[in-house]
Amino acid sequence: MRKILIIAGFALSFMLGYLYHGHIIRQCDGRTDCHQSYKMPSSVKVTGIGGIFFKCKDSGKVRDWYKKHLGFDTDAYGARFEWPLAADTAKKGGIQWSPFSETTDYFSPSNKEFMINYTVENLIGMVAQLKKDGVTILDTIETYDYGKFVHIMDIEGNKIELYEPTYN
Repeated sequence: MRKILIIAGFALSFMLGYLYHGHIIRQCDGRTDCHQSYKMPSSVKVTGIGGIFFKCKDSGKVRDWYKKHLGFDTDAYGARFEWPLAADTAKKGGIQWSPFSETTDYFSPSNKEFMINYTVENLIGMVAQLKKDGVTILDTIETYDYGKFVHIMDIEGNKIELYEPTYN
């Protein structure tokens, strides 16, 4: 239970940071002189957290518990928290919260109990640079109607999912 609360707190802190960043950008109304200290540097490759995935004994019970006690709008995959993107309010940004069975192999080859999904721009270019840098790329880029995905390993053996969303 403690792990779930820690992960939920981690996810919430990232969501609040993202929302605050979006609020600052909306306040600027496109002016370049507004809140310069809050602007993202152009060299940043990751644009946000796309999802928090974690292992648990019974993912169905965990989803039901969060639905009942914390009001999560859950489905078979977990819950999705969405908000309008700062630059274009017709487009939605969001974060996926997903409990997985403790026996899942989706996090393999990592033996960790969690996996983080990061949103990126230009996934193809990023993968090319990561290959040049010697980063372990676990699979090829897969494309779906909602975006592109690839998995990598960090320096400590954590599997990371990179996601370039398709905004409709």
